[in-house]
Amino acid sequence: MLGYICKYAPIEVFQSMGVEMKRIEPEVTNFTQADMKMHPNICSFAKGVLEDVLAGDYEGVILTTCCDSIRRLYDVLTEELPDKFIYILDTPRITKDAGITLYEKRIWKMIRTYEAFSGKHFEEERLAELLKTRQKEQAISLKEHALNIGIVGARANENIARILEEKGANVAFDITCTGLRRKYLLEPDYVMTGYTRGLLSQFPCMRMEAAAGRDELIEKYARSVDGIIYHTVQFCDNYSYEYAWLKKVLPGPMLQLETDYTKQSYGQVLTRIEAFLESLAPGKEKRRPAPKGEKKDMYVMGIDSGSTSTNAVIMDGERKIVASAVVRTGAKSGESAQKILGEILGKAGLAREEIAWIVSTGYGRVSIDFADENVTEISCHGRGAHYFNPKVRTILDIGGQDSKAIHLSEAGEVTDFVMNDKCAAGTGRFLEMIARTLEIDVDELGPVALQSTEDIEITSMCSVFAESEVISLIANNKEKADIAWGVCRAIAGKAYSLMKRVGLEETFMMTGGVAKNPGVVRAVEEKIQSRLYICPEPEIVGAAGAALYALDKMQA
Repeated sequence: MLGYICKYAPIEVFQSMGVEMKRIEPEVTNFTQADMKMHPNICSFAKGVLEDVLAGDYEGVILTTCCDSIRRLYDVLTEELPDKFIYILDTPRITKDAGITLYEKRIWKMIRTYEAFSGKHFEEERLAELLKTRQKEQAISLKEHALNIGIVGARANENIARILEEKGANVAFDITCTGLRRKYLLEPDYVMTGYTRGLLSQFPCMRMEAAAGRDELIEKYARSVDGIIYHTVQFCDNYSYEYAWLKKVLPGPMLQLETDYTKQSYGQVLTRIEAFLESLAPGKEKRRPAPKGEKKDMYVMGIDSGSTSTNAVIMDGERKIVASAVVRTGAKSGESAQKILGEILGKAGLAREEIAWIVSTGYGRVSIDFADENVTEISCHGRGAHYFNPKVRTILDIGGQDSKAIHLSEAGEVTDFVMNDKCAAGTGRFLEMIARTLEIDVDELGPVALQSTEDIEITSMCSVFAESEVISLIANNKEKADIAWGVCRAIAGKAYSLMKRVGLEETFMMTGGVAKNPGVVRAVEEKIQSRLYICPEPEIVGAAGAALYALDKMQA
């Protein structure tokens, strides 16, 4: 079995020789081998491929010169697996006749090398027969009565398409590295030439010359669907630049997904895609509250299962909050949900049977077995923020271990969002760690920061490095208040970059547990040069939004 990673790899050549070909789609849990054998800033996909190949039973691997990371991968593989067939094809950037002639010669050279390695023999006639059965043309496949989503960007993990299909969305096209291959041009007397021409006439990747028409093709495809998911791989800057350009030229909704090709990425991918689909759901503008006095005796509940706190809201048919509760999330989110259920029912004086519908949200939403439905925290925070203040357009939510910036329309619907949930920097957990280092309670950190008389820069936002920096400042006899203020300003800088990506439109609102920290609040306000609206209990905003979704269900 030979592995390959690129759509420009001539896999049919090997298949015509009876070789099994497998596209390598790494989904690893760590980069143990790669971190020892490759540079830390090498693309996570290349690292994942290395882990997969070293652990797999491959006869060899076919690579292409798509980027420096893959070239380094080739160097490592040839050194680690000297008895395997490790080959890198120098793929030309030009797609016209000169590029076709050049690539055909290189493919022939690769064939001869493999023949010498394996003892097998290649025949063009067998390739021609194989190609006649494999005529695939990249096309747009739209479906009525479904959200049609296109996938663009760097190679997309199979989980993206799988999640979309599970959520009832149609993948109208996939024009990433893992999308369909183009139809091959069969020329009876020049089989290899026609085959090579077909390889290079596929939807062009980022490394191809501008004349290949990638920009125009993306615009054409994108205008035919309800939304675009643009996928990038960590440290793959070229595609990040293209996303920034597309954001300016495409009028429709677009979600950027950056993954590192690990199994741990599934959670963040799922949450983002669900929130994106919820923002596109048809008929969302038709939601309206029940008229005064109607269904007053009906009760619904929203429960937000976060990493540090579990929050719940009970709401009646007139959209009034009957009761709310906040408890610390324990080791199991399901147990914390059961605890808060009993507490809030007691506060409201209601029995479980009197709750008509329960909607869960937050990272632990799927673990709450008594919930009737679950909705992402992105959508729920949007609904909740609009409920507390209809003027809000930009939300900053800093929770226990993630941060979000959300933009709302006048109707309170999510129009854009960005998340940071792969690093705890600038979150509640981060503040708890800093407070322990300063030997103060986390609730005191904000008030202490407001007593600062000196601006101190905390240069690193990595939790580990920031803690080391704080320890150094303590050793230099810096005041706790000044260090705490420096931490608050560092968090504000990180929050500002998130908010800027969705658009700094007033009115601004801050939600989540960190909104109770007056030091962070002031630092963010100084950064955005505007006031933040903060409701009396900022931790229940998501739960209130979930309750509103439950009310929608009952009033539909």
